[in-house]
Amino acid sequence: MIPTTRIFDGHNDVLTRTLKAGGVDAADKFLAGVKGHIDAPKAKAGNLGGGFFAIWIPTIEDLDDDLTLMEAPQYDIALPPATNPKNALQICMEETAILFRLEELGALKVCRNAADLRNCLENGTMAAIMHMEGAEAIDADLHALEVMYRAGLRSLGPVWSRPTIFGEGVPFRFPGSPDTGGGLTEAGTRLVRRCNELGIMIDLSHITEKGFWDVARLSDAPLVATHSNAHALCPHVRNLTDRQLKAIAESDGMVGVNFAAAFLREDGRMLSDVPLAQMLRHFDHLIYVLGEDRVGFGSDFDGAIVPREIGDASGLPNLVEAMRAHGYDDALLAKLCHENWLRVLQKTWGA
Repeated sequence: MIPTTRIFDGHNDVLTRTLKAGGVDAADKFLAGVKGHIDAPKAKAGNLGGGFFAIWIPTIEDLDDDLTLMEAPQYDIALPPATNPKNALQICMEETAILFRLEELGALKVCRNAADLRNCLENGTMAAIMHMEGAEAIDADLHALEVMYRAGLRSLGPVWSRPTIFGEGVPFRFPGSPDTGGGLTEAGTRLVRRCNELGIMIDLSHITEKGFWDVARLSDAPLVATHSNAHALCPHVRNLTDRQLKAIAESDGMVGVNFAAAFLREDGRMLSDVPLAQMLRHFDHLIYVLGEDRVGFGSDFDGAIVPREIGDASGLPNLVEAMRAHGYDDALLAKLCHENWLRVLQKTWGA
């Protein structure tokens, strides 16, 4: 039996943070505690049972500078250029090695099916879904996809907020519409179809609206955005319109609520003074449009500035208690905390 408020989370950037801190040699620090949002002690304190561990290729530009620019009332940050494929593959291998080192240390288990995930959430082992945020390391012939799938890859976003050979991502812009560029390329079409065949979940966070609709037409799996919010409440280009949300509902997919301040606040600013009541407005709206079986957590821990009342993974109980005080009963809390992710992953993976 999984505890009611055991949290499974739709997105974190632990692997990239560890890469920057020293790579595989720095992985053991995760057990004792590190500067950042997630480590073993913080996860235990926050009842965080696991999540999607993103393999992400850092930009040449300093992302911290972009976060500073996003503190302004309005901003339009240009998309970074496409990444060199050989460099992307090397970094992908390094971050994958970090994930397996964490598993070797006993910090987590890489889950390849729904039974693995459920068992981890029941027994208290941190569950890790190997996820790729932006497919820069995947070649047009999809050879790397085949290898990564056999290594454990079970979730993939065709793009981050920059172009790939598969499609385009949205920029960091406020205010704005997610309709910012082109859709899937021919290679992107092949990628989606092969992911469907393998049972790799396709993540629609970061993709343009045209790309979203291309995936919706092509994919036979539930539509999922692991870490996105409601555009109706915060008109940031990273957020999803109600029309997109309705398409996700019709596919029986789901959305993980992103904790990044800029995607929560009505003014789109990346500032941490976000009341939990504002987060609950996004939960309420998503539940209203998608239904209570299709909403979960998608924190973006270690990749964004999050509300001060949460701070890091150890502060998750503050959000859960706010949800309870807001009127969410135990049955709904269990769905939002982990059951909905279990449902959509089992439906996507088929096991």
